[in-house]
Amino acid sequence: MVGFGDHAIAKKQRKAGGGIITVAVKGGYEAAKKFLDSLKMIKISPNLGDARSIVTHPASSTHCKLSEAERLSVGITPGLIRVSIGLENKDDILKDLLQALEN
Repeated sequence: MVGFGDHAIAKKQRKAGGGIITVAVKGGYEAAKKFLDSLKMIKISPNLGDARSIVTHPASSTHCKLSEAERLSVGITPGLIRVSIGLENKDDILKDLLQALEN
């Protein structure tokens, strides 16, 4: 996330946008895994921030060593997905996300 003081720099460096969004898939852990497996263009990665769109499932990657209670205490629910928006065509990104949600 860009702080207020960094807005001018981010605006200069990211002419086409970009950013990270977080969504929760209904159905918890299994539904999140199914969503990830259904993506066709967007790649799964444990780290966010790239020129290409990537996703991560914190419960099974970055926060997997925490107990469920510890994850929940910091807002990591079983269905939580983080999406790092890359430089691909916005319609292609949206199409991939929507088709994965429909599966």
